[in-house]
Order: sequence, then C-alpha cells, then structure tokens
Amino acid sequence: MARIAIGGFQHETNTFSPVCADFAAFEAPDAWPGLTRGAALFDAVDGINLPAAGFVREARGLRHELLPLAWCSAQPSGRVTRDAFERIAAMLLDDLRAARDVDAVYFDLHGAMVAEHIDDADGELLRRVREVVGPDVPVVASLDFHANISPLMASQATALVSYRTYPHVDMAECGARAARLVHDLLGAPRPAATLEQMDFLIPLTSQSTLVEPMRSLMAGAQAAERPPVLSVCLAPGFPAADVADCGPSVYACGADAQAVATAVRELASELSRREGEFALDLIGVEQAVAEAVRSPPPRGRPLILADTQDNPGAGGNADTMSLIKALVASGAPRVLAGVICDPEAAARAHAAGEGATLDLRVGARTGTDGETPLAARFKVLALGDGRFTGTGPFYHGGRFELGPMALLEVGGVRIAVASRKQQAADQAMFRHLRVEPADHAVLVLKSSVHFRADFGTMASRILVVEAPGPNIADPGKLPFVRLRPGMRTRPRLR
Repeated sequence: MARIAIGGFQHETNTFSPVCADFAAFEAPDAWPGLTRGAALFDAVDGINLPAAGFVREARGLRHELLPLAWCSAQPSGRVTRDAFERIAAMLLDDLRAARDVDAVYFDLHGAMVAEHIDDADGELLRRVREVVGPDVPVVASLDFHANISPLMASQATALVSYRTYPHVDMAECGARAARLVHDLLGAPRPAATLEQMDFLIPLTSQSTLVEPMRSLMAGAQAAERPPVLSVCLAPGFPAADVADCGPSVYACGADAQAVATAVRELASELSRREGEFALDLIGVEQAVAEAVRSPPPRGRPLILADTQDNPGAGGNADTMSLIKALVASGAPRVLAGVICDPEAAARAHAAGEGATLDLRVGARTGTDGETPLAARFKVLALGDGRFTGTGPFYHGGRFELGPMALLEVGGVRIAVASRKQQAADQAMFRHLRVEPADHAVLVLKSSVHFRADFGTMASRILVVEAPGPNIADPGKLPFVRLRPGMRTRPRLR
C-alpha cells in the first residue's frame, strides 16, 4: 500500500476574454464542486464524471492510502488572477509538504491554464510540486482533451494522461487510468517521455471524436498505448490561448525510449497528414434562422443550432442574444434556447412568480461589442432554484448550483435563464424548469461540442452558428502575438 497525495486545480483559459478568474470563481460551485480542501475532497467529487473521482475510486480499489490536498475548478474565462493562482498553489503545496514522505502524487489538471503572470500555469505548478517531492517520487497528472501540453509539463511530470473523448464522457475513466499508471510506476524506473508539438491550430468545433478525422486519430492513439508504451496523449489543444505552447501535441511515455519516440512520431505524422480535414464548417445567423423556419423537423427530432462563440465552456459569457433575437423576429415556432446567464432577469422572474407577464431586458450583461438585450414582454413559464443533478454522459453526477433559474417565453421562443453561467450540455438544465428539449422544433444551445453527448442522438440536424461572442470559432480571426514561430492559425487545406 502506497501513500498517494491527490489534488486538483483546473482552468481552461481563453486569453482573449476580458473576464479574469479570481479566487471567488474557484470557490463557487457550478456543475462541479467549489474549492474543497482536505478530507472533504472525497465526498465533493464522489459520483461525478471528473478525473479526481475516477482516480479515488480506482486507487482505493488498488488498496492505496490517499492523502487529500485541495481540488478546485472555475468556469473557462480570461486569465487566472495572480492572487488566485498563488493562493491555490500555496494551499496545494503547503498540504503536500505537511503530508510528508508521500510515495506518489496525482494532480487533476486541465493543461490550458494561463495566469496573469505565468503563461504555462500548469507547467509551473508541476515544477513547484517536483521541487517539493524531489526527482524520484512519481508525479502523475491527468489532462483535459484540450490541454496545450508544454515541454515543462512533460519534463516535470513523471507521466501525463489525457481524455480520449470530446464530448468528454471519459473524464472519470481518465482518472482511473492515471491511478493504474501511478500503481505501475511505484518502485519502477522513471519512464522515458517524448512530446511533439504540431504547427497548426485546430478549431474547437472540428475536434469532436464523434466524427472524422479525430475519431480514427484517437483510435490510433489508444491502440498505440500498449507495453512498453504506458501512456499516449493526443491533445488537439485549446486554440483561444495566446501563449507559446498553444496548439495540438502528441505525448507518450514508457519503459522503452525508442518505442515511445516511434509512437509519437507515427501519430504526429498521421495528424499532420490529415490537417486539412479539420477545416471549419460554420454558418451565419441569417442562414441559421432561414434553416429554422424553412421546414419543421419531425416531432422529437429538433434542429440544433450551436451558439459556439458564446459557449461558457470555452470563455464565453452565455449572454449574447443576436441569434435568439433573430429567431424571435422571424416568428420561428417551438424554439427552446439556453442557458442565458442573467441573474437580474432571473431575480425579477422569481419576484413576479410563475404565470406572470412582465417587461424584461434579457441578456447582453457583459458588454460584448454590438450586443444589446432582448427587450420584450415575457411570460414566466417556470421557476427553479438551480439545484439539480446532471444526468447526461458529460455532466453525469454533477451537482449543479446555478442560482435562481427561470423559463421565459416570448412569441414562439422559450428561453432558459440562470444566475450563473454554465454550458448547455445536459438536458437536466432544461428539465429542471419542467421543459422537455425533444418537444421543440429548434434548440439553441450555448455550447460548441459537449452538447452532442446528451442532445446529439435526438437531433435531426446540427448546425454550428457564427453568432457574436468572445469564443471566436475561427482561430485565424484571433489577434495572436505570442504563438510559436511558424504556427498556422488555420488548418492548411491540401
């Protein structure tokens, strides 16, 4: 039985977003727990599709003693403030020092965290962990599918493990894989590791493992993970990060340096060969609305419009209204949209009560250029306290805390409003307000890809819409200044 320290610090940073993640952002729960320290960590993550939960379950099954440090995450946004990073890092490191004589360390990280003062925040955290435990203690980190893996991460961790799916339905399984890897590394020589960073960016909406080319590329990565290769990470990267390590990468580690290098080289070569297949497929607001009113889909098979550029799961604020306003103006029937973050509108709806009719200005609270609220007379169809459990494959087991929520209706459009932003990737977010997504002709979802896990099978069609928002879908339109020399901001068509 080994003594294994466990902690987590997750943030996906969109450096083009002006809204920073401060300490309070990590303290607040959303679908996932707020900042938790010590033994409470175990109950906080239990039963949720999170890497830390999978690690705990698997490591206990392997009969190891777990020493909890702290775990936290914050909604994707702009850079993590210096204060938040340093305070949380200090908690983790102080508790790690207090644990004394650990046999291994596991960290649940994202891999695309950028702080105000540190571009490679995950790498810096791992460097500080290594400084505490010394060169010989295994340090294993699980990473998000969208990690921008850096040489510093690869050199400071003994091994890295990353998600294999987008939508991320395997987060807990990734943590379990990390636990098995820690188990195998105990008492073993440090494995050889190789990292190859690619020279082009992949748009988020082109990264889904449900479709080509990522579906077969990820299958190849999984097949390459066999002895003597212990772990293979194919990370498409988080493209909205203006840092030197932004972009796709391939990483592997294992007992045989040549086998590891070969696995990375072959997978990176195939990724490069298929670069052109990652081209964007977007439509504008006008075309999206035309498709919504052109011909109603069959009952139970709604058209899904993914409002990707305002996806709060990638740094959006879930409050741009251009697409929804256009649908209201068009008279499109049986539309369900959400989830809009507007605590003021939610509060006024609660004060008025279910069945009330009131004039509201909904959305556009965070100042996105050119955006204005939807000003109309709304009917309050349903109210909720924002506390419910995720039921879909991505947010499975997540204990949502979205604050007061309301279902509002204007014309043929119903809008789910919450007091905290959260990506619309679970049907429970709408069912909490007693509305069934499949009963509608059109769903407008503030999401890029994760919605496909719980909504994808019901869709008659899925269209990705280029409506306003800070999560720019086409990396070629972002004003990068700090990328590596030679990086292409769009996949090159061949």
